Amino acid sequence: MRKTFLPRRPATRKALVVGALLTLAVPGIAYANTVGVTVKTPGATMGPGSAFSEISTSAACSSGLISGGGINQAIGTGTSSNGNKINGTSPSPDGSTEYTGSTGVVGTDVAYWLGIGGSGGAVNASFSSTPYAMCFTSSLINHTQVVMNKIAGPTTSGTVGLVTASCPAGTRLIGGGARITPASVGSLKPIASFPTFNDSAHAFGQKAAADGENNPDSWTAVGWNGGGGNSGNTTYTYAICSGNNIDISGATVKVRHSEVSGPTAATSGQTVTAGCGGNDGKLVGGGAAISGGNVTTTSFTGPGSVGDHLNGSYPSTSGGTPVGDGTTTAASWTAVTHTGGVSSPGTYSDAWALCADDGV
Repeated sequence: MRKTFLPRRPATRKALVVGALLTLAVPGIAYANTVGVTVKTPGATMGPGSAFSEISTSAACSSGLISGGGINQAIGTGTSSNGNKINGTSPSPDGSTEYTGSTGVVGTDVAYWLGIGGSGGAVNASFSSTPYAMCFTSSLINHTQVVMNKIAGPTTSGTVGLVTASCPAGTRLIGGGARITPASVGSLKPIASFPTFNDSAHAFGQKAAADGENNPDSWTAVGWNGGGGNSGNTTYTYAICSGNNIDISGATVKVRHSEVSGPTAATSGQTVTAGCGGNDGKLVGGGAAISGGNVTTTSFTGPGSVGDHLNGSYPSTSGGTPVGDGTTTAASWTAVTHTGGVSSPGTYSDAWALCADDGV
């Protein structure tokens, strides 16, 4: 009787499958991105209701840690709209306390973001500020730290006060913020808050990170004085960094940047948006500026008028609309800029989006 032997193909196929699985399990190779971000915002707080004052609002992460945050303002119409301005967009340990003391690492695992709205010499009933917290989760980056730096000034009209904070070695920048004090100097405001590098190619923070650059290590804030001299004027910058002793060698933070001309007419505004592409990673933070332009190729210069200011720096749709509370799919960051009561020739507006892939 003739015997028939069947080929052992199933076993061979099984071995191939197991081998493929073992290949996928090799450590150190990135195949996914576990970064997740939920935007939290409580809505608008009205004010300021008087000249040369400010209001402080906050957004909180009930889960996750802040990787950054933002603010958006309502300003009304007419010449009084020139009076509302951002005074701060910055981290907080509890939703009210500010990091304004000694410089260096000032907080860890922070879960609150402040949106601080200020007024100049004019106010109207439409003024309000809405804060946004970027609530960050990652199976790799499970701790964060805040690095603060500050500089005295600017104290004279039409001058900038530029200051940079850098992340500790071996950590990754994931966001940042800016603040000025005191509110009683109504012409004082932060006009730029952006990612950068602590290296000579970026003039050690004076040039912003350009579109497509990877892994910036620092954050710069720029204060602008419209004429109110004060020896106590201070500009603060905040870098949000990954925690210590985390292997971030496989993690990438990509910068997306956009710059547009304007606003140049008196009592006018401009909007600009930068967005994360499909392979860039998740939006974790962003920045904004009103400037003399070319901020990624030349050291920062002020805009065309001392009255120029920011009214928005926030997570948005690709069309610039602020996202709502609980949004998990935000992929763009929008800056809103505004002139004062005179024209502002040669002025530009900038937005930055930070896009993170933890490589897990």
